[in-house]
Amino acid sequence: MSETKNNIYKPIKAKVDKVIQESPAIKSFVLIPEHEFSFKTGEFIELTLNGYGEAPFTPSSSPLEKKKIEVTVMKAGYVTDKIHALRPGNIVGIRGPFGRGYPLEKFYGKEVVILGGGCGFAPIRSLLYNLMAEKDNFKKVTLCYGAKTPEDCIYKPFVDELRKVDKFEIYRSVDKADETWEEKEGVVTVLLDDIKVDIPNSVAVVCGPPVMMKFGTFKLLEMGYPEEDIYLSMEKNMSCGLGKCGHCMLGKYFVCKDGPVFTYAEIKNEPGIWL
Repeated sequence: MSETKNNIYKPIKAKVDKVIQESPAIKSFVLIPEHEFSFKTGEFIELTLNGYGEAPFTPSSSPLEKKKIEVTVMKAGYVTDKIHALRPGNIVGIRGPFGRGYPLEKFYGKEVVILGGGCGFAPIRSLLYNLMAEKDNFKKVTLCYGAKTPEDCIYKPFVDELRKVDKFEIYRSVDKADETWEEKEGVVTVLLDDIKVDIPNSVAVVCGPPVMMKFGTFKLLEMGYPEEDIYLSMEKNMSCGLGKCGHCMLGKYFVCKDGPVFTYAEIKNEPGIWL
């Protein structure tokens, strides 16, 4: 950590230890940094490929694990194409961590409802690891996760593990089911109709594609959640991670410095939050 603290522009080296095919378009990469690396759940890193560029990702691994870090990447462009070509033994760079993560201390003593979609499960998984480690501090954790198809559902072994954890309830849906799917069919917000939650003693976390976050937030508001108790991970459009390029401006905020985690109350009046 001291190296990145001294030079925020210089990545530390990390070796690719394992590559996991999560879905047809999504892979997870287990990285071993050259020295111990710490982050708080919800913070993000910049993953660097020499000669190709870098991109921001919120780690999907436990923040309690300091000897390795995991990032989950959807193949969606030039840099992510190059990342998907990585193999065990390849060397990458890591800058960070950056940003503001989830304020877990504000969740203590409450129920936590998590609404996620697609690759938005990545930062949510990191949060879930943290919640599992501190489960005595929370009344209940409810995960509602949605994907396009059963094949697109990621972290299947992790979900199986979660179902066995006391205080955790897991609900999943897919937009289009097949004959193998035994859970809910429909957009992820339909799952909120199935859960039982003590809203006055609860907080909600939303992470996923912008359209899903928009309608998920509106649904939570309809359910009675106060604006200040809905936490959004606004990762879209981040670039440099340093608040220098301005690419991630969200009204008066730099998402990379002031977020990526915001309450809906903080950003509801800023222009283009769902774009």
